[in-house]
Amino acid sequence: MAKTKLSKSELRIERDPVFTPRFLIALLLIAVGIAWIAYFYTGVRPAHTGGKYTGPDSIAKLKDWNYLIGFGLFFLGLIVSAHPRTPLGRGRGVVVGMLGCFLIGLVWICVFYIFSDNLDKIWVFNDLGQKNLFVGIAFMAVGFAFATRWE
Repeated sequence: MAKTKLSKSELRIERDPVFTPRFLIALLLIAVGIAWIAYFYTGVRPAHTGGKYTGPDSIAKLKDWNYLIGFGLFFLGLIVSAHPRTPLGRGRGVVVGMLGCFLIGLVWICVFYIFSDNLDKIWVFNDLGQKNLFVGIAFMAVGFAFATRWE
């Protein structure tokens, strides 16, 4: 039986582009969400309980709603990245995104429970209080968004 020879063009595997517009939008949403939380925590919120908010009035008036905006943008970016046209939405990226979100959510909740008596020194955790459970569960929910893409 004769073996057939494959040409180099037949051996090439077609790969989807990495930086698609959808993936760039997802990265932008994630970065803006992180930046929003970091800016509010370091530049706007009061340094001590009962202190005065600093920074732009429009952000200071939102008070703790800023965390919802920041985490909302962050999680929206992760959900957008679960599409098959992004590296996290196809192949091994789905498993990485799914397990990563599940583990980060689990660790977030565990850290909250372990240090719940004294959250004063843990950034962001100290402001969120019991809302840390929502953040951990939201990470797990995004993990399920990745799980729906797993084949």
